[in-house]
Amino acid sequence: MTEQTRDPRQVVEVLSEALPYIQRFSGKTVVVKYGGNAMTEDTLIDSFARDMVLMKEVGINPVVVHGGGPQIGELLEKLKIESRFVNGMRVTDAETMDVVEMVLGGLVNKGIVNLINQCGGKAIGLTGKDGAQIRARQLKVEHQSPEMTAPEIIDIGHVGEVEHISTDLIEMLAARDFIPVIAPIGIDEAGRSYNINADLVAGKVAEALDAEKLMLLTNVAGLMNAEGEVLTGLTTAQVDALIADGTIHGGMLPKIRCALDAVKGGVASAHIIDGRVPHATLLEIFTNAGVGTLITNARSDESAG
Repeated sequence: MTEQTRDPRQVVEVLSEALPYIQRFSGKTVVVKYGGNAMTEDTLIDSFARDMVLMKEVGINPVVVHGGGPQIGELLEKLKIESRFVNGMRVTDAETMDVVEMVLGGLVNKGIVNLINQCGGKAIGLTGKDGAQIRARQLKVEHQSPEMTAPEIIDIGHVGEVEHISTDLIEMLAARDFIPVIAPIGIDEAGRSYNINADLVAGKVAEALDAEKLMLLTNVAGLMNAEGEVLTGLTTAQVDALIADGTIHGGMLPKIRCALDAVKGGVASAHIIDGRVPHATLLEIFTNAGVGTLITNARSDESAG
């Protein structure tokens, strides 16, 4: 529907539905992990940037944590640097880490910042090295084949996990009306850089900030049951049960565990949302229906929004 043909009554109805949520979440922090289709399709890129600006304008404090795996892969291919993976994680030697920092901390990060600024926001780009806000340690990867009596510890280089999040810089920027945009690069006590999974960084940042919401954009409609229906309004106990009975498995399991850990760590709610839907973040926050899977510690009848 075009601007010329939109019924003004529909606009009023949308605003009326959104008002209670705007009032409820004003002054709260929402951490958004940005990646997947939402980062590669032009219409979705534009809608995401506008969503972040609108959230800030109505008093919500968005904090963006972004990925960039495909962009890293493309540059490595152009530079003729081989990409190797162990258990789905990129083996990151010193040469590859240089490329990761160039792509995540430079090309991708500054591109997101520019888009938000072009939409009228005030974004500022960071990596976890700025202000030493993401303290990391090397991730130890275990691999065991049927013929092995004990798991093998594999060194995959500069791949890390979060040890500590310092929030001083993020909070200072948010208080001055900036939208922090964070690349998931951490640093250890010796000054070594590490590439960290963006979902995990977003979850830990949300915990450290006592965020109201953690929103993980993905390339599926949400957590689905065997019949293909999206499950939402789930408590942490229900999610634990779905993991135990095998309903949650495969590629969705790490993302769900990230969301689950964040809620158990104090985040009010976590959302697995469909980043292929324009304005997905606003639809999930400001409408009754939403566009994904909601996980909360509240009872199911209290978990809307």
